[in-house]
Amino acid sequence: MEHEVYVPFPVGTVRQALTEPERVARCVPGVQLDAEAAPHRPEGRLRLRIGSSTITYRGSLTVSEPGDGADAAVTVEAKGTEARGDGAVALTLTVRLSPATEPGPGTTLSCAGTVHGDGRLTEATDRSAESAGRRLLDRFAENLTEDLRQRPVPDAGQAARPGVFDTEVPPPSLDPHSDEDAAEPAGTGDPADAAGPADTADALDDLVSEDRVPELRAEHAYGPEADAAAPAEAAHARRTMIGRSAEEVDHAPPRGRYAPVPAPETGGTSATLRWAAPAAAVVLASAVVVGRVLRRRR
Repeated sequence: MEHEVYVPFPVGTVRQALTEPERVARCVPGVQLDAEAAPHRPEGRLRLRIGSSTITYRGSLTVSEPGDGADAAVTVEAKGTEARGDGAVALTLTVRLSPATEPGPGTTLSCAGTVHGDGRLTEATDRSAESAGRRLLDRFAENLTEDLRQRPVPDAGQAARPGVFDTEVPPPSLDPHSDEDAAEPAGTGDPADAAGPADTADALDDLVSEDRVPELRAEHAYGPEADAAAPAEAAHARRTMIGRSAEEVDHAPPRGRYAPVPAPETGGTSATLRWAAPAAAVVLASAVVVGRVLRRRR
């Protein structure tokens, strides 16, 4: 069987696309690729309709690299077996590319293929098998055109440019004196670049000078001077809270300025009456007893 299809892309672009087995298999209509298949040998299922029958094959596809000549052809080979049955099929397709001007600038794919198979494929007539093959190639050209628009092939400059992991790293030098320039001995550099302990202390003093660091508030400071500047209650609370765990601090009663103020006693006279009433009752009872005793003696 021979058939020609048109792809609206230059010959170089189409030739490079046809050398990618995964792209070729993806553009075959009715194919479902396996996710774990190797990119250079895609595998999957193909549902093919011939006449009034539909046959599902499971197989793989390979693409042979074209030669160096401009007229070199691309060879596509596919093999598969029936998903339900014992039949098998083998396809060899040779594709030659040539520039095209009609219906526009592009590439013409001249396809010539042979099919060998048995099983349910032999039940179809030659006319229905040839019609199915032409329809398959036409839809393949449409899918290839759409795939090139969505996933353009890389340019020749980008393909030749090495990646990050492809860049060669030079081996380390074995000369022990090769790093002398990198490690300069102390004392041989510029005196202005060498900073002693005194210069470091001066630099630290400049960093914490009053014009660069705002004055710290006494209530947020720590130490004996801060305790002296803060109120006595706040200093006592700070000393007692430092060194204690967070749980102890959370459950400890507040002290100092945060301690609760007891409510003032508003019942001073009532407290006096509370003690005076029992005393008066005792005196009255004693007087009654003494009176009765005196009456008996009379």
